[in-house]
Amino acid sequence: MNYKLCDGEYHLMELVWELEPVTSTELHKACLPRLGWKKSTTYTMLRKLCERKLLSNQNSIVTALIKKEDVEHYDSREVVEKRFNCSLPKFVAAFLGDQTLSKADADELQQLIDTYRKKE
Repeated sequence: MNYKLCDGEYHLMELVWELEPVTSTELHKACLPRLGWKKSTTYTMLRKLCERKLLSNQNSIVTALIKKEDVEHYDSREVVEKRFNCSLPKFVAAFLGDQTLSKADADELQQLIDTYRKKE
C-alpha cells in the first residue's frame, strides 16, 4: 500500500492518531488552531484521505485505517532508497554530519543493530 503523504495530509493524520476516535467536528476544531485550516480545508483533506482508504469517517466518527508506524516505515525506506542508493550507512552518516553521538544514543543504536542483525 502507498503511504506517501504530503505534509498537510501527514499533519491531519497526526491529529487523528492523537485524538481518535474523534468526531469530524472535533477534528475541525483541532485543525483550526494547530494547522490554521478553515472548515472546508479540513473536510476536503478528510474526504481525500478517506477516498484513499487511509482514514474512515463513519457516522462523523473519524479513525485511522493505517498505523503511524507504517507511514514512518514507508517514509524512511523511501528516503533511504531514493536519496542514498538503498544504503542505510550512507543515510546515517549524512544525518549525523559532523555531530557526535551521546553514549546513550550510541548504546541505543547498537542495541537496534544487535536486534536486527541477521543471524549468521
